[in-house]
Amino acid sequence: MTETATPISAPPIKYATKLLYGVGSMAYGVKDVAFRAYLLWYYNYVIGADAAMVSLAILVALVFDAISDPIVGQFSDSLRTKWGRRHPLMYMSAIPAAASFFFLWHPPEALDGWGLFAYLAVLSSAVRTCITFYEIPSSALAPELSSDYDDRTSIASYRYFFGYLGGYGMSILALAVFLAPTAEYPIGQLNPVGYWTFGLVGSVLMFGTVMISTAGTHHRIKYLRKLPPPQRRNPLETFMLMRRTFSNKAFLAILGFGLLKYTAIGMAAALSLYFGTLFWGFDNFEMAIMSAEPLVGAVLALIFAPVIAKRLGKRNAAFWLAIAAIFLGTLPFILRLNGLFYADDDPRVLPTLFGILALYSACAISSAILVHAMIGDVIDASALKTGRRAEGLFYAANSFMQKCVTGFGLMAAGILLTIVDLPERAQPGEVDPASVDLLATLYIPSIAVLYIAGALFLHFYRIDRASHEANLAALKARDDAKRPAP
Repeated sequence: MTETATPISAPPIKYATKLLYGVGSMAYGVKDVAFRAYLLWYYNYVIGADAAMVSLAILVALVFDAISDPIVGQFSDSLRTKWGRRHPLMYMSAIPAAASFFFLWHPPEALDGWGLFAYLAVLSSAVRTCITFYEIPSSALAPELSSDYDDRTSIASYRYFFGYLGGYGMSILALAVFLAPTAEYPIGQLNPVGYWTFGLVGSVLMFGTVMISTAGTHHRIKYLRKLPPPQRRNPLETFMLMRRTFSNKAFLAILGFGLLKYTAIGMAAALSLYFGTLFWGFDNFEMAIMSAEPLVGAVLALIFAPVIAKRLGKRNAAFWLAIAAIFLGTLPFILRLNGLFYADDDPRVLPTLFGILALYSACAISSAILVHAMIGDVIDASALKTGRRAEGLFYAANSFMQKCVTGFGLMAAGILLTIVDLPERAQPGEVDPASVDLLATLYIPSIAVLYIAGALFLHFYRIDRASHEANLAALKARDDAKRPAP
């Protein structure tokens, strides 16, 4: 029995629905920026745990969470309720995700050593697994909201925009408000109370945005595919079906790209506070301003990603945008290490760095938007070949890859910090500049090689506008042939 039934005729998706759908990504953005940029710093530099131990705990949590992704994806694809396959899981994720995020930033004071390691590993696993019950079904919902080649790029653009708004908006609040300098903590990034507030506000945002997004797309349930009950399969049959599903060469190209790219992203994000505080010498206010540059990039990507995709096609646009991103992302570090950038006390440092990195973010986010939209096109191609709709499984596999390799990026960041031997809890003026320069010197080639090598995998992605439209026509013809004559 195939599972490719065409949904009833649906009106075009409105911009309001795209906005509400995208709002839910704020929850993922809050969690993502917290794990990438703040968690390692908080447990290592503020609480005083060993950097390698903290990195290992986060890696354990990421791998544990990643294992749950295909389980949730498979379950979501197989679910049959009056609210469809996705919305029940999205609704139920809100409270546990918010609660576990809150407690992650409130560890008991008496914990240290392996006790603190266990607490961090368990709570990190809980946060990431609970948010998976929203993120995977929500991602799988995107290609069902529209099958149009360009509309999918637009939907992905809103998703990424709000993801960055949630994550970096929260980062701006943290640096400008929660971690503002006080008499007791003139370096606000070392104030533990600020991180407790971060956990509270983040948990409230998680709950609210998940509920708004889920309720905001609820009216589209009646237009989603009405699929027959899934066939019962033993574990071996399920594994073979997943293997057949993931044998799609276009999807393997996307996974290859993401495998290396997200390792680089995980490393860059984990070191962002270290570079901002120690390499560029920014204070809290300047760090807050710099935290806004990804938002500027997200706005530019929201506007330009669909335009560039129409001109070059999704694959070519994603490739060249990734190459441009890594050039812009490493350029300021290369210039500074070679004495070609402005000195720390020059007022042009902040606006120049902000402008370069905003363009970097625009390119990187646009590339990610296009790859996310490309997965929807892969799903249609796979459905034509296998006779099965597997949106949840495809997005779960992509999420699995991202989480695992982002964890390796975090681990790599911890290794670099160990190599350069930064002193624990040292104030910025107490850190040897040579150690910070060595950190940047090791960082540049690491992420450049990962990013460029990953982009080369996109050469093997061969779905363009024409082939996608041909796949949709073939799917429609097959479904029409199976309908009984009137």
